[in-house]
Amino acid sequence: MISRIDLRGAAFPEGGIDRDLLPRAEFDVEAALETVRPICDDVRHRGGAAVIGYGEKFDGVRVERLRVPDKALTEALDGLDPQVRAALEESIRRARIVHREQRRTDVTTQVVAGGTVTERWVPVRRVGLYVPGGLAVYPSSVVMNVVPAQEAGVGAVAVASPPQRDFGGLPHPTILAACALLGVDEVYATGGAQAVAMFAYGTDECRPVDLVTGPGNIYVAAAKRLLKGRIGIDAEAGPTEIAVLADDSADPGFVASDLISQAEHDPLAAAVLVTTSPELADAVDRELATRVAATKHRERITTALSGRQSATVLVDTLDQGLEVVDAYAAEHLEIQTRDAAAVAARVHNAGAIFVGPHAPVSLGDYCAGSNHVLPTGGCACHSSGLSVQSFLRGIHVVDYSRDALADVADHVVTLANAEDLPAHGEAVAARFGGGQ
Repeated sequence: MISRIDLRGAAFPEGGIDRDLLPRAEFDVEAALETVRPICDDVRHRGGAAVIGYGEKFDGVRVERLRVPDKALTEALDGLDPQVRAALEESIRRARIVHREQRRTDVTTQVVAGGTVTERWVPVRRVGLYVPGGLAVYPSSVVMNVVPAQEAGVGAVAVASPPQRDFGGLPHPTILAACALLGVDEVYATGGAQAVAMFAYGTDECRPVDLVTGPGNIYVAAAKRLLKGRIGIDAEAGPTEIAVLADDSADPGFVASDLISQAEHDPLAAAVLVTTSPELADAVDRELATRVAATKHRERITTALSGRQSATVLVDTLDQGLEVVDAYAAEHLEIQTRDAAAVAARVHNAGAIFVGPHAPVSLGDYCAGSNHVLPTGGCACHSSGLSVQSFLRGIHVVDYSRDALADVADHVVTLANAEDLPAHGEAVAARFGGGQ
């Protein structure tokens, strides 16, 4: 079901692992740009009418208004299964504990007597949060987007999620209920590239936002790329992925279950096992055969596990295994080895790291307190997951007295002249009776 890449012995590259050697889902955002460009342009010129039209075309349902009525939010929360409500409330509680600790404090540095630079952390004023509505329902993504924005102090939060034909053109009621639990009352029934364009350009119902966050399909990612600059974005999220670094101490049932859990998301989801133990790899294969056959979404899971984006990678040593997972830079990385915490401390590239046999990715998806909006496609080598920092901007505030400026004026003039920008120096000299 899952292919193998054998990097043992002489097969392990002497110069280090090239990430192209490793499996990865095909996700051509550049090609999708030509599909989303006319959609975004249409929304820019026709506003809400265009957004509604694309909802009818792509989601099979026409709505009269994009904004979800307050009554629908209240009814969704009132009708929420009590166990689901309790689970969401606990997820929210734990996420708040973690994200509240991430808020930065302003720092003032005295550079010289009379001269200070303060770094102020200021929240974005208005954000648009995207919640997918494709093969699964993601109230957890409401939590993961909204909580850090609220803890950052964002003043206005809007959520967009695709309209559902089965629910009269509203987003899924569990998503609406999660919004209500979090106190978010600005929710829009739209998805795809048109939702990102609505946030970027605004409509008669929705004011433009400064930042758009949240995962979505390839068209959402392409719209984010296209509109970046007009809006800030968190990342261009691709198909979800898990890597597991394991030795012969790992439980093959745990490993197989965790690979399956990520493959359940999408036929393009990636599941990669990196191990020093061929015996474990064989045992995991046997577990996969049994467990996939018994699970609900076996067809999409089989497609994901048997696709070119998934594989078991055999290595000789844990050091080599660490090289492989650093090159892969997984969205989710599990460490199931002896002394897992020490091994995890050596990892450089991962969106989130799950340590030991009792920290599965599923825990992070819902109730660890961590955020599950994470970099995909190898972007964990340079990008972070969503956090309070995603919604803050650092602003330097420069405050110098006359004497402090005078003390460094000659250096400023010298550097300005060295760059052939004499007016820069004259702006300083003018304050002391010099210049033109």
